[in-house]
Amino acid sequence: MKKNQLSPEEALVILNKGTEAAYSGKYTYHRAAGTYVCRQCDAPLYRSEDKFDADCGWPAFDDEISGAVHKSLDRDGQGAEITCANCDGHLGHVYVGERLTEKNTRHCVNSLSMRFIAQEKA
Repeated sequence: MKKNQLSPEEALVILNKGTEAAYSGKYTYHRAAGTYVCRQCDAPLYRSEDKFDADCGWPAFDDEISGAVHKSLDRDGQGAEITCANCDGHLGHVYVGERLTEKNTRHCVNSLSMRFIAQEKA
């Protein structure tokens, strides 16, 4: 599997399960149409139409592309960590039951874990 070279900041988040500072990510308020892909392996993760403003400090999505994200217990055993199903790169965490959208799910994702590919205009 092809893996992209990561900056030290990206490696801290993706490989070492770190978290970027709240409200510091380039995709926190990003609104363009397109697809968010894994920064490490380029696998598609999220569609822009599933992104919403949760005012949590990180990009939030209420759904993932089918089969793109793996969910597991976080290190502390309390929350659910999300990783890329293709390369196991750390993305962030998922929360259920907050009632922020009809899907009742919030994927809280580090901007450093993703790259955005704009939708081509027809």
